[in-house]
Amino acid sequence: MKVLLVNTNQMQPPIAPLGLDYLAEALHAAGLAVEVLDLCFAPDVGAAIRQRLAADNYSLLGLTVRNTDDCYFAGQDFFLPRLRQMVQTIRAHTDAPIVLGGVGFSVMPEAILAYCGGDWGLWGEGEFVLPELVRRLQRGEEVTDLPGLVYPLPASASGSSSPTLMHRNAPAFGDLAALPPMRRRWVDNARYFREGGQGGFETKRGCDQPCIYCADPVAKARRIRLRPPAAVAEEVAALLTQGVDHLHTCDSEFNLPEAHARAVCEELVGRGLGERVRWYAYCAPVPFSDELARWLRRAGCVGVDFGVDSGDDEMLQRLGRPFRSADLLETARICHRQGLTFMYDLLLGGPGETRETLARTIALMRRAAPSRVGLSIGVRLYPYTPLARRVEQEGFTADHPALFGKVEGNETCLAPVFYISPALGEEIFAVVGELVGDDERFFFADPTKPEQNYNYNANEVLQKAIRRGYRGAYWDILRRVQEERGRGKRCSVNQV
Repeated sequence: MKVLLVNTNQMQPPIAPLGLDYLAEALHAAGLAVEVLDLCFAPDVGAAIRQRLAADNYSLLGLTVRNTDDCYFAGQDFFLPRLRQMVQTIRAHTDAPIVLGGVGFSVMPEAILAYCGGDWGLWGEGEFVLPELVRRLQRGEEVTDLPGLVYPLPASASGSSSPTLMHRNAPAFGDLAALPPMRRRWVDNARYFREGGQGGFETKRGCDQPCIYCADPVAKARRIRLRPPAAVAEEVAALLTQGVDHLHTCDSEFNLPEAHARAVCEELVGRGLGERVRWYAYCAPVPFSDELARWLRRAGCVGVDFGVDSGDDEMLQRLGRPFRSADLLETARICHRQGLTFMYDLLLGGPGETRETLARTIALMRRAAPSRVGLSIGVRLYPYTPLARRVEQEGFTADHPALFGKVEGNETCLAPVFYISPALGEEIFAVVGELVGDDERFFFADPTKPEQNYNYNANEVLQKAIRRGYRGAYWDILRRVQEERGRGKRCSVNQV
């Protein structure tokens, strides 16, 4: 059997499909024939699909879903209609079964499979399940007991006039040490680096943090599972051989647990990779020590993005964050002491947000003085999260005072729905704008002002900078654009 893996993500700047690269390696290691169709760079998606399916026969097609939308209130770019069209085009040219998967799919697998079509979906990690699915199909065996498999029930189970019912099996998360070496050879990582400015790598999966809004524990499980540091270093070395020398971690939080983060850094340093690579990490503000910051710098890390959400203790508690404003100030002091460029990412407008909590948050950011502050306004609502359950109890209706976006007929939150505290509503943009003023350290976008754009999706300033040779995390590219183009005067991230 020959498997065709399809990258459906077309966001620009382009991000290499890490999960698909991993999955192809696992299928190959299992002795299966695998090819990749990357639609990210296809000028005509339909033509690319038709051409590939006309050239060869495939026994199964696996489509990866990285994002359902851009998760950005000012943009609300919904990607799934394009995915559904891809599935329809594929279905018109082959009878081979179609399997949907990926981290975006795993956030709401039943809803996406029902909306986009396809024969099966895989919730969670595909490296351990997809090879077995292919082998069973090859032998003509039953597949519906496979872990994490999502599939539509027969019409008799739902009734001919009822919506299709979906069944989802419980996942079984494998030992990441059992994965084959990730040689990163299945997609054109060099092109992604040229046009996207960075590569990605993963050191762990899962997140055990109690945030009320986050979909990562839904898609990746609440149990943190670690990759061997040696395997991570080998993957980084493989990317370097392709000329990819600016990287970003794809973990939920690189420093959870801190001991593993240090072990990864030690491995990179021990192999001499810290002198050859420049990389960025997503980190939790706690735990974060001077020692870890020193190891990060030695290992080649040049920037950290801390997801802090708020600088107000009441809001941090409501959002389920296990740290407080004093911790944010201490983490900032560590980064300043160690000369580490860092960003604090805020998520504003959650339950209980007021003018007063916003003012305290912005004031704390100025005290902490990170290199940049990212402002995301409106909390994207995801099913199976504590915030979504709260809204369901209150009544998921179009007249709910905190809901914005497509609400009617969208109970699964398939299309973007955002929560903004009723105490503020859309007035929050004017309030934040007044608090931030003209301080260029704050990346802030007001949907009433199209000239402002902190969304990475289709960001022309970012794309121009990458074409001019800028490399690294997107927030840091925008920071350097500001500083190098606007020394001595304010320079917007929208001006290159």
